[in-house]
Amino acid sequence: MLKKINKLFPLPVHPFNTQAAGGMTYARWQYEKGEQTIKFYLQFTDTDAMFKDKMVLDVGCGAGGKSLYYLTKGAKQVVGIDVVEKYKQESENLAKELSLQGFTFYVQDAANTDFKDDFFDTIIMNDAMEHVADPTAVLREMKRILKPGGRLYVNFPPYNHPYGAHLSDVIGIPWVQAFFSDKTLIEAYKDLVADKEDGADRVAFRIGLNEKGEEYFSYLNKMSIKRFKSLSKDSGFLIRYYNEVPLRSFFKPLCKGPLKEYFVKMVVCVLEKENEKI
Repeated sequence: MLKKINKLFPLPVHPFNTQAAGGMTYARWQYEKGEQTIKFYLQFTDTDAMFKDKMVLDVGCGAGGKSLYYLTKGAKQVVGIDVVEKYKQESENLAKELSLQGFTFYVQDAANTDFKDDFFDTIIMNDAMEHVADPTAVLREMKRILKPGGRLYVNFPPYNHPYGAHLSDVIGIPWVQAFFSDKTLIEAYKDLVADKEDGADRVAFRIGLNEKGEEYFSYLNKMSIKRFKSLSKDSGFLIRYYNEVPLRSFFKPLCKGPLKEYFVKMVVCVLEKENEKI
């Protein structure tokens, strides 16, 4: 049934499909979309305050394209971390192509990094908070490696966003996760990518086995607005800015009620590490 209904909906533009069709690489796509990854923060701050002469960490950097965009905004150095090893080479290839220096990629878990205490001025988690396995541990680690007065910029689509299941490379049904079980979504996704050249990679990227040996979406923690607000409140950070961006302006009234999880496009938050008291 899901696969039949899916035929009625066009797929959103997705970098996996663009690259598979021989078009723009994922790294280049990220670079070209770099401005969009910070636009929601610019209602609160500016690019100089975020990047100028700063040590910057990009958490969940993917193929590093957005990290390289941040470098062009005047950062002293940008470090990208991700758990997907193949992205290291892709990011380094793009850095060479763009003749950009000052970027380093590390394969690391954001909950347990190798960086020193008080190391970064700016940390950005663009579309990453919904993917980390242990958000509490990640926030604790980000606080450790941020300098006093440093800021953590977080934005993410809540799980009940129309495409919050992150399956839109092959499933175009909005809010599909609200109508079908995870088991059905997994079966359908595997079927829909089976004939793609990179289908096995896509499955491995999204689906893992839990302690019972059952398949589950290992790349998502199903982060909700309610859960994130609780996590940020208990994180020990100062909340400098918070906003819930509606899907469309006419949905704004719905973003105030019990259905808000379904009509918020992006949660945007700026957290600051408090300066040490003398």
